[in-house]
Amino acid sequence: MSSSGLSAVVVLAAGIGSRMASVTPKVLHQIGGRSLLGHVLAAAQPLRADQHLVVVGAGRELVTEHLAGIAPEAETVVQEDQLGSGHATALALEHVRAPGPVLILNGDVPLLTTDTLAELVATHSSAQAALTVLTARVDDAHGLGRILRDSTGAPVGIVEDRDAGPDQLGIDEVNAGAYIADGAALASALERLRTSNAQGEQYLTDAVALFVSDGNAVAAYMAADASDVLGCNDRFELAARGRTLNDRVLRRHMSAGVTIIDPATTWIDVAVEVGRDVRLLPGTQLHGSTSIAEGAILGPDTTLTDCVVGENAVVVRTHGVEAVIGPGASVGPYTYLRPGTRLGPTAKAGAFVEIKNADVGKGSKIPHLSYIGDATIGEHSNIGAATVFVNYDGIAKHRTTIGSHARTGADNMFVAPVSVGDGAYTAAGSVITEDVPPGAMGVSRARQRNIADWVRLQRPGTPAAEAARAAAAQEPDSGSRMSEQGGQEQA
Repeated sequence: MSSSGLSAVVVLAAGIGSRMASVTPKVLHQIGGRSLLGHVLAAAQPLRADQHLVVVGAGRELVTEHLAGIAPEAETVVQEDQLGSGHATALALEHVRAPGPVLILNGDVPLLTTDTLAELVATHSSAQAALTVLTARVDDAHGLGRILRDSTGAPVGIVEDRDAGPDQLGIDEVNAGAYIADGAALASALERLRTSNAQGEQYLTDAVALFVSDGNAVAAYMAADASDVLGCNDRFELAARGRTLNDRVLRRHMSAGVTIIDPATTWIDVAVEVGRDVRLLPGTQLHGSTSIAEGAILGPDTTLTDCVVGENAVVVRTHGVEAVIGPGASVGPYTYLRPGTRLGPTAKAGAFVEIKNADVGKGSKIPHLSYIGDATIGEHSNIGAATVFVNYDGIAKHRTTIGSHARTGADNMFVAPVSVGDGAYTAAGSVITEDVPPGAMGVSRARQRNIADWVRLQRPGTPAAEAARAAAAQEPDSGSRMSEQGGQEQA
């Protein structure tokens, strides 16, 4: 038996979720970087039940594949026909191996917390109940099952919204869709469920009245925070639950020493780690397994997914995916860091720079207007403006290697595979197709030639021609001077 005393956790995830209007099963829709089903399983996992059973139906292949990635210990039970929550629970009970209490949860309640479930378990134990129901008091109970109590206040049943009478519709205590029940007693009750309701299904909620009629003790625990138990039935509710979850996540980080300038425009997934004294400016989004070290400054308008950011790094108006940004590094604005990017300590990736699958050494700078793909750059090198690493030959990708303390000129192209040695330079405007040895200057460009009087002869009467004529009048001997770089030619 588990430390919580639970023989199993059963999660009902077989519903179609037609109001989502989606080809994706409802329980696989995400908020906070995790599926609805994933949130429920994460809340239940610390209870350490002996088994975790997930009832699947609609989109079962997708749900089963998803479970293999997030909860490989979970076992699936197939509900071929959608005959209701009672029928789904009965199918799951057939696979429970050990006797004892079973926790039943809906798979579309992403705000459910471990603390709430632990209180439900504790109430069930202290009340010595055969069945304990999780409830909540809400302002708007429309669409939710109402909790029925007797004159002593003991729960005696649940009536679904569509089956409720006028008096029952005024009840504001609702069923939260989570139950703990003795496995054997629950199995007995489920065998007697009927389908005489508006949906023609076997409602798990009808088991409460059967427990009472059998003389079994029924208890209830009311959630301290009603938002814990709210489900997701359509896209509007999905968005609302996402906002509530994000508010919780932001509050947790701010309580731990993170400055969030504008919580309304800042989104952080549940698995993201953020260190103390980090500053998040408006429009920052942190997704997946992103980790931000102490003292970093992010934003505004920065989105990072599965990235690692070192201490005191500054990241401005940047989109990053699976990138590593070293301590003290500077990124942005308008920078795109693609998978495999690794910026060393104090390195810089400046404005309008795109980097992919590249190692940039300590203190090296790519200040602006460059594409760096499939490359290794050593320490303290400087990549000139408008540099392109030409990495793709139409069939395969090739690497470019730039050594340490190297300086590349503006408007360079490096046609991979190619390398530039330590301390080497390349001239502005060069197309580098051969290796540049350490300490050498690589130059690859045509000599300039000036064609005298070309504008006067080819564009007569234009503003350019008039400007040239006026300039020539001020310097009458200018046309006869030869260019030091290549001379002049007559048009």
